[in-house]
Amino acid sequence: MTTETPRWFTSSYSDNGGACVEVAANLAAARGIVPVRDSKNPTGPVLGLPVNSFAAFVAGVKAGGLGTS
Repeated sequence: MTTETPRWFTSSYSDNGGACVEVAANLAAARGIVPVRDSKNPTGPVLGLPVNSFAAFVAGVKAGGLGTS
């Protein structure tokens, strides 16, 4: 069992007035999850995404498949 705490970061591409999310990718290897939270509410709920789901999400964003219509 790991006792490592999340190290939160926001993407360097996030410059939209605070409407962004933070991730703690440092837990991916040890716990198999990527915690995600709302940057405006750091004490609020955290969504723990399985590593493969988070990787698929990032790949979709990079491919432009998650744009708004």
